[in-house]
Amino acid sequence: MRRDVLELRQFYASELGRAARAMVERKLAEAWGDAAQQDVLAVGYATPFVGVLMPRARRVVAAMPAQQGVEVWPAQGPNLASLTPEDGLPFTNALFDRVLVVHGLEESSDPVGFLREVWRVLAPSGRAIITVASRNGLWANTEKTPFGHGRPYTRSQLVELVREAGLEPSGWTRALYVSPVGWMARWAEGFEQVGSRLWPGFAGLLLMEAVKQTYAVKPQGHRQRVRTGRPVLAPAPGAVSRAPNLEASEHPALRQRLAPPRRRS
Repeated sequence: MRRDVLELRQFYASELGRAARAMVERKLAEAWGDAAQQDVLAVGYATPFVGVLMPRARRVVAAMPAQQGVEVWPAQGPNLASLTPEDGLPFTNALFDRVLVVHGLEESSDPVGFLREVWRVLAPSGRAIITVASRNGLWANTEKTPFGHGRPYTRSQLVELVREAGLEPSGWTRALYVSPVGWMARWAEGFEQVGSRLWPGFAGLLLMEAVKQTYAVKPQGHRQRVRTGRPVLAPAPGAVSRAPNLEASEHPALRQRLAPPRRRS
């Protein structure tokens, strides 16, 4: 069962949620920069992280699962968020250059089908970042945050799932080393720097980037029987040709016959 959109919004309004947002935004900026002139799709509940891309991106829209609910986003301007089913995003094929998935995969009833929809709407050579709770981290073992619900993943499990959906992993990283306790959020930056060096396996989140690769397929030719006509003037097998052969002039027996007669003195 998915977390309600009101619960998610309340979490990211808290001090701990703002710390999580800052850590993920940093990883997103390292991978995609400002996404200038790119079409970006936020799937699940990823709107807290893609707002920073709106000034330079060509388009940023959000798709929120129906079981979760939808909210008006952004707070100012026209609404860019839509309520969508998991197994059928309402977008044409190969529309987006970048897709960010947060709070989408862990609680999906069909993870492979969910990611195949991401593959479908992703443009050729497009890039997607899938963010999930790490199985070994503290955030997956507490229900006080949205990351403590659903199925957490290890890196090898996520690689296998991404490849089964037709995507190819191109990189990965971790985030959220601070404990999921509200009063420790103020030291999230220090935990992020120290934890990545001392205990990297205990990060709360796992972020994996995957690429949609397309290959040119060379069509195979089909064999076709071609009827060829037999030459009318072709000699029959075993027949002796009476016409002089041009190459026969080089034969010693025929050289005397073809040579001009000698004049007597």
